[in-house]
Amino acid sequence: MKRSQWMTGVVVLALVAGGAWWWSQRSAQPAVQYRTAPIERGGLQVSVSASGTVNPVTQVSVGTQVSGQVRAVYVDFNTEVKAGQLIAEIDPQTFEYRVSSAQADVNAARAAVAIAVANAASSRANVSRVQSDLAEAQRTHERNLSLVAQGFIAQSEADRTRAVLVSAQESLRAVQALVGVSEAQIQSAQASVAQREAALAQARIDLSRTRITSPVNGIVIKRTVEKGQTVAASLQAPELFVIAQNLSDMQVDASIDEADVGRIQPGLKARFTVDAFPGQTFEGEVRQVRKAATNVSNVVTYVAVVRFANASGRLLPGMTANVRVVTESRESVLKVPNAALRVRVPGVEPVTASAGPADAPAAAPTAPGRAGRIHLLDAKGQPVAYPVRLGVSDGTATELLVAPGSSEAGVLVEGAQVVTGVTAKASGPRTSGPRMSF
Repeated sequence: MKRSQWMTGVVVLALVAGGAWWWSQRSAQPAVQYRTAPIERGGLQVSVSASGTVNPVTQVSVGTQVSGQVRAVYVDFNTEVKAGQLIAEIDPQTFEYRVSSAQADVNAARAAVAIAVANAASSRANVSRVQSDLAEAQRTHERNLSLVAQGFIAQSEADRTRAVLVSAQESLRAVQALVGVSEAQIQSAQASVAQREAALAQARIDLSRTRITSPVNGIVIKRTVEKGQTVAASLQAPELFVIAQNLSDMQVDASIDEADVGRIQPGLKARFTVDAFPGQTFEGEVRQVRKAATNVSNVVTYVAVVRFANASGRLLPGMTANVRVVTESRESVLKVPNAALRVRVPGVEPVTASAGPADAPAAAPTAPGRAGRIHLLDAKGQPVAYPVRLGVSDGTATELLVAPGSSEAGVLVEGAQVVTGVTAKASGPRTSGPRMSF
């Protein structure tokens, strides 16, 4: 009995001693642990990501300027066409009748011109006849005046010839006016001919427009018309076909957010992917940034045109492209993880250099860039804050700008460990002691 109690007491003492040792070791562990990563040297690429649509550089919408029933369609999707090739035809019967009617109007107008010319010739002949009568009346009257002066005839005879002379003069004026009227009728008839000929030309043009031809060399990528369909061209020409001029030279129309459009310039290199070819990257170049803004749900975007070569013809119009435009590139620069720039340790602030003696050398110039802060661990494992100047960032790492000769130049070097995170250990006594089993 005594021996059993003695053994129990030994076990209890051992457990108490083990618990005390465990508690002392637990208390000796640091309350805060720091995650670190090294400062690295390497390249950085700053890019802008956007999405867009693959489109041909030149695509032409082919419509019709006349209304009617489609009599024939000669091309289909993916048909290669040449400039001037007949691709569809509208029933021309109505337009042929209009041409015939306009031709008849032209013939009638030309006949009216001939009639006016004949009338003018008749009027000029009347002028010649009246001029002859006037000359005869003038001679007769002058002769009678001479005879009256010699007393051979009476004064009444001279008065009669004077009246005949005046009548002949008035007749001349009348026929000369008729000549002017005939000339005006000729000009009017000729103007009518020109008008009818213009109507005839318009009718012929409308007739020619019933033949829908391809304006460019290319391939048909869209067809919206069928044989027997009636098309109506009223305020705008209906779209019948869309022809891509060259599918080996294409472009991506990428939507760039207004916050990033200031960094996009013509000539920048771009890479993009499409869902049809996963894992493959295509390269292009920014050719244009269009100034016309698009506002959708208060989100303003601009279109950047990325040209690329599609020699294989694998990329098709309408594909969605995920574009990445490289705006800046840095080679062999110091860089820190972006997580290190977000760390803030309570009570740890950057040390401000105090003013030195008057004869102390001037401080090194401050590096350009924006201000930031990082933390390094000292020899005792405690964080020390350093103010730094930051350059470009690729979203994962940020360029670290260190001015030569500065106080941090000897600390902020490649391989130095920066704090990227803080892990706080749970403090305070446990609500329940360790489990013991017997």
